[in-house]
Amino acid sequence: MYEDLIEWLESHQQPCFYKKTFGIDCPGCGMQRAIIELLKGNFIESFKEYPALIPIVFVISFLILHLIFKFKKGAFIIKISFIFTCAIIVINYVIKVINSNIF
Repeated sequence: MYEDLIEWLESHQQPCFYKKTFGIDCPGCGMQRAIIELLKGNFIESFKEYPALIPIVFVISFLILHLIFKFKKGAFIIKISFIFTCAIIVINYVIKVINSNIF
């Protein structure tokens, strides 16, 4: 059943509207492929596809746990994790743009 889910996800990936329209990657390009690699257990390949996915999963998971258990420093940890995740997204995007030689 799990393999069927992965196969279904692989066959139903959506093209990036931003890339299709403007011809360059968006800040989220690679996330679908990274999720599939993460579900397969390929953490390194997932990181190569989209480095911010694992921090995003952490932030969402910690947020859910914080809403349930009300951690004392939970809000602060979520804020720092969110800033860190956004920094990874921006750095990854800048590297993609530099490597694509569009400018």
